[in-house]
Amino acid sequence: MRDIYQIIKRPLITEKTTLHKETLNKVTFEVDPKANKIEIKEAVEKLFNVKVLDVHTLKMKGKKRRMGRFQGKEKDWKKAIVTLRPGDHIEFFEGV
Repeated sequence: MRDIYQIIKRPLITEKTTLHKETLNKVTFEVDPKANKIEIKEAVEKLFNVKVLDVHTLKMKGKKRRMGRFQGKEKDWKKAIVTLRPGDHIEFFEGV
């Protein structure tokens, strides 16, 4: 198994993910594109000391970007939506 810090890259903090965290107890992460659901579940449980009930994954396409006459594309990435057990929670910004 790979290192848990290679599997989970960063949490995604948006208005929608904050609402999901407060109401549905779901947390969203950017993960390694090669990681599967079992690896993601084990990494979250070890890293944050919580119990994971379910993992949903999505492959996100990179957006097209343009700088003058030159056109490029951002890299594709993978998103994981993790459902936590009732009573468990992960705090990213405590006291802010």
